[in-house]
Amino acid sequence: MTIARLPVATWSLSAVAACALLVGCSASVNVGNSEPKLSSDELATTVSEKLAATTGQPKPDITCPEDLVGKVGTTTRCTLTAKDGSTLGVSATVTSVDGKKINFDIKADETAFPAAN
Repeated sequence: MTIARLPVATWSLSAVAACALLVGCSASVNVGNSEPKLSSDELATTVSEKLAATTGQPKPDITCPEDLVGKVGTTTRCTLTAKDGSTLGVSATVTSVDGKKINFDIKADETAFPAAN
């Protein structure tokens, strides 16, 4: 079987991507400041938790370089890094804002990038 030859980390990234694409993830977060905005750290934590819950895998290592502004259509790109160093892009897109509550969808890219040697 082809999947048996893949490293576990690569298979895990593939599973995360497939589940996020097929099932999709959504999240809602209440923010406490005057302008709805989710900090990059809180966004990374929320994305990691939602992907883990969707895939049944441990929480992946997610980093987000910027905050997610609570404006419908705003997208922030994050990166999932596997234990072997390979990476997968993940997008968080605001779908609605209700006062200080930001609702957003999470979608993983279809292709992972191998670790740099």
